[in-house]
Amino acid sequence: MSSYKPIDSKREEFRRYLERAGVMDALTKVLVSLYEEPDKPEDALEYVRKHLGTDGGEDELEAARARIAELEAENALLKGETAPTEG
Repeated sequence: MSSYKPIDSKREEFRRYLERAGVMDALTKVLVSLYEEPDKPEDALEYVRKHLGTDGGEDELEAARARIAELEAENALLKGETAPTEG
């Protein structure tokens, strides 16, 4: 039975790593959300993929896009060009 201890300790170390990284909380939140969903989706895996990385990520992405557009306009102004249009 001593041969199982290294595997168990590696498994426990990996579990602690996932907890420290916030993976366990993120997975738990998504799975609870799926459990509480009144109309269960056909593809549960797709649901998890779609909802796993959405904690404020869309707001950050939109803010980053706005900042990029702002910096591009400033860069064009400094270069003496007209600002690029969004499209």
